[in-house]
Amino acid sequence: MPQLLLAFLASALIAASGAAAALPVEGKLPPLNGATWLNSPALTPQGVRGKVVLIDFWTYSCINCLRAMPYVNAWYDKYKDHGLVIIGVHAPEFTFEKDARNVRRAMVKLGIRHPVALDNDSAIWNAFHNEYWPAHYFIDAQGQIRGHHFGEGEYDKSEQIIRTLLMEAGFKDLPPPGGGGLKATGIQAAADKANVKSPETYIGYSRAEHFSSSGGFAQKRLKTYATPAKLELNQWGLVGLWVVEKEHATLKAAPGRIVFQFYARDLHLVLGPGVDGKPIRFRVRLDGAAPAQDHGVDVDRQGNGVVGEQRLYQLIRQSKGVRERAFSIEFLDGGVQAFAFTFG
Repeated sequence: MPQLLLAFLASALIAASGAAAALPVEGKLPPLNGATWLNSPALTPQGVRGKVVLIDFWTYSCINCLRAMPYVNAWYDKYKDHGLVIIGVHAPEFTFEKDARNVRRAMVKLGIRHPVALDNDSAIWNAFHNEYWPAHYFIDAQGQIRGHHFGEGEYDKSEQIIRTLLMEAGFKDLPPPGGGGLKATGIQAAADKANVKSPETYIGYSRAEHFSSSGGFAQKRLKTYATPAKLELNQWGLVGLWVVEKEHATLKAAPGRIVFQFYARDLHLVLGPGVDGKPIRFRVRLDGAAPAQDHGVDVDRQGNGVVGEQRLYQLIRQSKGVRERAFSIEFLDGGVQAFAFTFG
């Protein structure tokens, strides 16, 4: 064998062993019991032995999960025929995310084709001792957890872990790494992290912060809320006749508003129609005017939109620079349920 080829093979073996050594064993793939499998037969650790596995914890109203999903889908398309199994574990944050019909609808919209388990009782979540959305766990062909990543970003690093484990398992002729021109758009576009000064903010009383309507919450009781006199950055309030529950607030009679003083490129709000499911019209204002070019994908230039299903709605995307703004959403029909603001 020529010396040059021997040297190349030796360097390749050293590189491969070094990459493997850089991925310590963090534990074993736990049982995948206790969930409802939506688009595949139930998978088990024994059934995927010999393959590299990516476990993706997500939930469909989580903006961070939505922004990570194009990369998960791309990895599936690229490596599914080269030894990779992706298992999406849908672990709901809100009650409506436990509805399999809602999750199936989201899977279609998001282009998810890999197996998804609906983990309504947090069985798989607890087996991993997981605490985050999204969370990615990388499993080698022997069923050992060899890496993890919490939150968005570092997609090149995550793909390199996948490739390292595939090569370690003996899979060859892998497609080249990289996004191949992947560019997420709309809600799934990457956040403008340098200009986010507003935190995720829950509307239900159990986790609400910075609520500024006078008198505070009347928990689980009907109350007419008034416009706060002045909002500081990240303060918010309700206006109109609302009932505030543990995880959401329900508008009992139209009109009603939610106001928020925010600083970010994007503003999202998790919303749902009332128990009757009827669509609910709304109107968005930014500093008291129609959002025009700063409207989100779920709003037109005049600020008009409709809540037709339980999901995350993108209401604002500032188009020319980011600054502190006064946001208002007025609901023209009663019954809307509001859950949480997120920003990006």
